[in-house]
Amino acid sequence: MPDDGADLQLVIPGDALAVRHALRAMVEALTHRGLHACDRGTAEIVMAEVLNNIVEHAFEGRQGEIEVTIRLGAGDLHCRVVDDGQPLPGEALPEGRAPPVPPEGEAAEGGFGWFLIRSLSQDLCYRRCGGRNLLSFRLVKTPGCA
Repeated sequence: MPDDGADLQLVIPGDALAVRHALRAMVEALTHRGLHACDRGTAEIVMAEVLNNIVEHAFEGRQGEIEVTIRLGAGDLHCRVVDDGQPLPGEALPEGRAPPVPPEGEAAEGGFGWFLIRSLSQDLCYRRCGGRNLLSFRLVKTPGCA
Protein backbone atom coordinates (compact mmCIF):
# COMPACT_ATOMS: atom_id res chain seq x y z
CA MET A 1 0.00 0.00 0.00
CA PRO A 2 1.31 3.47 -0.73
CA ASP A 3 2.11 5.54 2.34
CA ASP A 4 1.94 9.00 0.77
CA GLY A 5 -1.66 9.99 1.58
CA ALA A 6 -2.88 8.68 -1.78
CA ASP A 7 -5.51 6.02 -2.22
CA LEU A 8 -4.91 2.73 -0.45
CA GLN A 9 -4.44 0.06 -3.09
CA LEU A 10 -4.07 -3.67 -2.63
CA VAL A 11 -3.86 -6.61 -4.98
CA ILE A 12 -4.80 -9.74 -3.08
CA PRO A 13 -4.53 -13.38 -4.11
CA GLY A 14 -7.98 -14.94 -3.81
CA ASP A 15 -7.48 -17.11 -0.75
CA ALA A 16 -8.54 -16.82 2.88
CA LEU A 17 -5.03 -16.38 4.32
CA ALA A 18 -4.17 -13.61 1.85
CA VAL A 19 -7.44 -11.86 2.74
CA ARG A 20 -6.58 -12.02 6.44
CA HIS A 21 -3.14 -10.46 5.80
CA ALA A 22 -4.65 -7.81 3.52
CA LEU A 23 -7.23 -6.82 6.14
CA ARG A 24 -4.47 -6.42 8.71
CA ALA A 25 -2.45 -4.25 6.29
CA MET A 26 -5.55 -2.18 5.47
CA VAL A 27 -6.30 -1.50 9.15
CA GLU A 28 -2.66 -0.54 9.81
CA ALA A 29 -2.64 1.84 6.83
CA LEU A 30 -5.94 3.44 7.88
CA THR A 31 -4.60 3.81 11.43
CA HIS A 32 -1.46 5.50 10.10
CA ARG A 33 -3.64 7.90 8.09
CA GLY A 34 -5.51 8.92 11.26
CA LEU A 35 -8.85 7.20 10.69
CA HIS A 36 -10.59 6.77 14.05
CA ALA A 37 -10.97 3.30 15.57
CA CYS A 38 -14.75 3.04 15.14
CA ASP A 39 -14.50 3.94 11.43
CA ARG A 40 -11.59 1.52 10.98
CA GLY A 41 -13.74 -1.16 12.61
CA THR A 42 -16.60 -0.50 10.19
CA ALA A 43 -14.23 -0.61 7.23
CA GLU A 44 -12.71 -3.86 8.47
CA ILE A 45 -16.12 -5.54 8.96
CA VAL A 46 -17.42 -4.53 5.53
CA MET A 47 -14.21 -5.38 3.70
CA ALA A 48 -13.91 -8.72 5.50
CA GLU A 49 -17.44 -9.65 4.42
CA VAL A 50 -16.86 -8.53 0.83
CA LEU A 51 -13.46 -10.19 0.44
CA ASN A 52 -14.45 -13.44 2.13
CA ASN A 53 -17.58 -13.65 -0.05
CA ILE A 54 -15.37 -13.29 -3.13
CA VAL A 55 -13.02 -16.04 -2.00
CA GLU A 56 -15.82 -18.39 -0.97
CA HIS A 57 -18.34 -17.80 -3.76
CA ALA A 58 -16.79 -15.99 -6.74
CA PHE A 59 -13.63 -18.09 -6.84
CA GLU A 60 -15.21 -21.34 -5.57
CA GLY A 61 -11.89 -23.01 -4.83
CA ARG A 62 -10.01 -21.73 -7.87
CA GLN A 63 -7.28 -19.09 -7.88
CA GLY A 64 -8.10 -15.49 -8.62
CA GLU A 65 -7.07 -11.94 -7.87
CA ILE A 66 -8.83 -9.15 -5.99
CA GLU A 67 -8.03 -5.46 -6.41
CA VAL A 68 -9.05 -3.09 -3.62
CA THR A 69 -8.92 0.70 -3.72
CA ILE A 70 -9.94 2.91 -0.80
CA ARG A 71 -10.02 6.68 -1.17
CA LEU A 72 -10.23 8.61 2.09
CA GLY A 73 -12.46 11.65 1.81
CA ALA A 74 -13.20 14.34 4.38
CA GLY A 75 -16.36 12.58 5.57
CA ASP A 76 -16.22 9.15 4.01
CA LEU A 77 -14.24 6.34 2.45
CA HIS A 78 -14.89 5.46 -1.19
CA CYS A 79 -14.23 1.77 -1.71
CA ARG A 80 -13.89 -0.21 -4.93
CA VAL A 81 -13.33 -3.95 -5.15
CA VAL A 82 -12.67 -5.72 -8.45
CA ASP A 83 -12.27 -9.46 -8.96
CA ASP A 84 -12.09 -11.92 -11.83
CA GLY A 85 -14.36 -14.53 -10.25
CA GLN A 86 -17.83 -15.78 -11.11
CA PRO A 87 -20.58 -13.13 -11.25
CA LEU A 88 -23.10 -12.67 -8.48
CA PRO A 89 -26.23 -14.74 -9.11
CA GLY A 90 -28.38 -12.93 -11.65
CA GLU A 91 -25.55 -10.37 -11.90
CA ALA A 92 -27.30 -8.44 -9.14
CA LEU A 93 -26.62 -7.63 -5.50
CA PRO A 94 -28.27 -9.96 -2.99
CA GLU A 95 -31.11 -8.44 -0.97
CA GLY A 96 -29.21 -8.71 2.29
CA ARG A 97 -32.10 -9.41 4.62
CA ALA A 98 -31.28 -10.32 8.19
CA PRO A 99 -31.35 -14.10 8.62
CA PRO A 100 -33.91 -15.55 11.01
CA VAL A 101 -32.94 -15.59 14.67
CA PRO A 102 -32.17 -19.18 15.71
CA PRO A 103 -33.99 -20.74 18.65
CA GLU A 104 -32.48 -20.01 22.05
CA GLY A 105 -29.34 -22.04 22.66
CA GLU A 106 -28.57 -22.60 18.96
CA ALA A 107 -25.85 -20.78 17.05
CA ALA A 108 -26.62 -18.75 13.95
CA GLU A 109 -25.59 -20.52 10.74
CA GLY A 110 -24.48 -17.41 8.86
CA GLY A 111 -26.14 -15.31 6.21
CA PHE A 112 -25.28 -12.00 7.84
CA GLY A 113 -22.71 -10.91 5.25
CA TRP A 114 -24.83 -8.97 2.77
CA PHE A 115 -27.05 -7.72 5.60
CA LEU A 116 -23.98 -6.19 7.29
CA ILE A 117 -22.58 -4.84 4.03
CA ARG A 118 -25.89 -3.16 3.14
CA SER A 119 -26.42 -1.88 6.69
CA LEU A 120 -22.98 -0.31 7.07
CA SER A 121 -22.39 1.10 3.58
CA GLN A 122 -23.95 3.68 1.27
CA ASP A 123 -24.22 3.92 -2.52
CA LEU A 124 -23.61 0.18 -2.96
CA CYS A 125 -23.21 -0.59 -6.65
CA TYR A 126 -22.36 -3.82 -8.50
CA ARG A 127 -21.78 -4.46 -12.15
CA ARG A 128 -20.16 -7.07 -14.32
CA CYS A 129 -17.81 -5.73 -16.96
CA GLY A 130 -15.33 -7.56 -19.19
CA GLY A 131 -15.52 -10.77 -17.17
CA ARG A 132 -14.84 -8.96 -13.90
CA ASN A 133 -16.97 -8.05 -10.91
CA LEU A 134 -16.89 -4.40 -9.85
CA LEU A 135 -18.31 -3.48 -6.45
CA SER A 136 -18.22 0.05 -5.11
CA PHE A 137 -19.60 1.63 -1.97
CA ARG A 138 -19.06 4.44 0.52
CA LEU A 139 -18.48 4.20 4.24
CA VAL A 140 -19.55 7.38 5.99
CA LYS A 141 -17.30 8.47 8.84
CA THR A 142 -19.04 8.67 12.20
CA PRO A 143 -19.22 12.26 13.51
CA GLY A 144 -17.48 12.51 16.87
CA CYS A 145 -15.91 9.08 16.48
CA ALA A 146 -12.84 8.89 18.66
